[in-house]
Amino acid sequence: MARSPRRDLLAGLTVAIVALPLALGFGISSGLGAEAGLATAVVAGALAALFGGSNLQVSGPTGAMTVVLVPIVAQYGPGGVLTVGLMAGVLLIGLALLRAGQYMRYVPAPVVEGFTLGIACVIGLQQIPNALGVDKPEGEKVLLVAWQALVEFVAFPNWTAIGLSAGVAAVMLAGARWKPGIPFSIVAVIAATVIAQLFRLDAAAPIGDLPSGLPAPSLGFLDASAFGSLLAPAVAVAALAALESLLSATVADGMTVGQRHDPDKELFGQGIANLAAPLFGGVPATAAIARTAVNVRTGASSRLAALTHAAVLAVIVFAAAPLVSKIPLAALAGVLLATAIRMVEVGSLRAMVRATRSDAVVLVLTAAATLILDLVYAVITGLVVAGALALKAVASQARMEQVDFRPDLPGEHSDEEHALLAEHIVAYRIDGPLFFAGAHRFLLELSEVADVKVVILRMARVTTLDATGALVLKDAVEKLNRRGIAVMTSGIRPGQRQALDAVGVLDLLRQEGREYATTPEAIAGARKHLEQAGLLPRTHHRPHRIRKAAR
Repeated sequence: MARSPRRDLLAGLTVAIVALPLALGFGISSGLGAEAGLATAVVAGALAALFGGSNLQVSGPTGAMTVVLVPIVAQYGPGGVLTVGLMAGVLLIGLALLRAGQYMRYVPAPVVEGFTLGIACVIGLQQIPNALGVDKPEGEKVLLVAWQALVEFVAFPNWTAIGLSAGVAAVMLAGARWKPGIPFSIVAVIAATVIAQLFRLDAAAPIGDLPSGLPAPSLGFLDASAFGSLLAPAVAVAALAALESLLSATVADGMTVGQRHDPDKELFGQGIANLAAPLFGGVPATAAIARTAVNVRTGASSRLAALTHAAVLAVIVFAAAPLVSKIPLAALAGVLLATAIRMVEVGSLRAMVRATRSDAVVLVLTAAATLILDLVYAVITGLVVAGALALKAVASQARMEQVDFRPDLPGEHSDEEHALLAEHIVAYRIDGPLFFAGAHRFLLELSEVADVKVVILRMARVTTLDATGALVLKDAVEKLNRRGIAVMTSGIRPGQRQALDAVGVLDLLRQEGREYATTPEAIAGARKHLEQAGLLPRTHHRPHRIRKAAR
């Protein structure tokens, strides 16, 4: 993508117009006020653009972060939130130094989709009190708060507030379909503000007074005695900031040609942003997927666009605070309701649900956990369930297809196969993984071996072997030996030897000289063992001919 300063400046201006009502709304929703949202958008937006790992990323307050902050504000107050943001910044820088950004690629798509769906639902529910024009009920659970607000509205309806919020949301949703390039959010908010002022709609409560500028940086909120109790919330905030920022950067890469983000540098940039934002009274920040998408669609090609977005918002803070303070809260609620609706990609959800039953389960559980618990627990829940289902699938596949214990003899002639069986020798080829999720199948299969004197285990095609698999293998060898059945192996790979040696399997095999490099050598060793034991007459022994040696 060719760089164009003019296009970057225009993109930055457009993103600032889109970001203004969102910054105000998320600041109010977090509980620290509109000024906190603006401070975050300006300070964090600029620093993340300068130090981050993406040329196109736009950062600031987000709905996902607001969801995490509401219970922190309720429990620890505004000072606690600022301290949490500072601690989260340190943790993010630590993650960057540990080069943890690369692990984002391992988050399954159903977890991301369920996470996004759950966030959208929470953001929408958070706006119910302001959209209905009622005082926000006390509580941390969004479902309960939304229900109590609805009950209060039914008792004392405020049709002005609901009319403004519904109107703003409708204009945004319809406008996005009609002219996607026009920032209808700011158009709708301006219209709602003008209507409220012209008709003196007292029922439409405004934002209220805003400071004309950013406060001087200060660490007065710090309380060293609270660090221990705030560590868990800080970890949650840092985890969310990392997850959302890297997800947003990945989305931005997918929307462009030739742009690739540095995940570790992005974590470092978000860490710096979160270290600085609390000093100016800002809430913890993260990259914003919606604003980043607007940035890309309007032609941004460098960090200049995100820096312009922060600069324009700074000018608004200094020059237009009195005008911004008159915006009705219901109008901002409408903006966030429309934003929540637009976050839900119905096509992606439908595709994910139809993909496999496991994907559908992970998506639904992650979304439900986001709504009922919190975002970090939701992601952990999704990852644990996805991992468990994946292991089950691998184990099931191994049992049916890869871990195959049917006789699989290297000779290509049926008379050779019958000769081995007549000599009570049987060879089993193990294909695929032999690990904790499916190793028990190995023991069950071998325990059923009957009417043989020697079992040859062909190990060359074992793709994965862990300690559990090695222990099960040892158990199987010992059980067969106690039944008088000799066990020989062929083709053990160098990468498998450490696990086998650690649990004593190799020692067990070496004592009897029963480890061989190739299957033909193992068969020859089996015949020699039977001959020495008097179980195979010398007249039955003949050279073993194979067209192509198999390991």
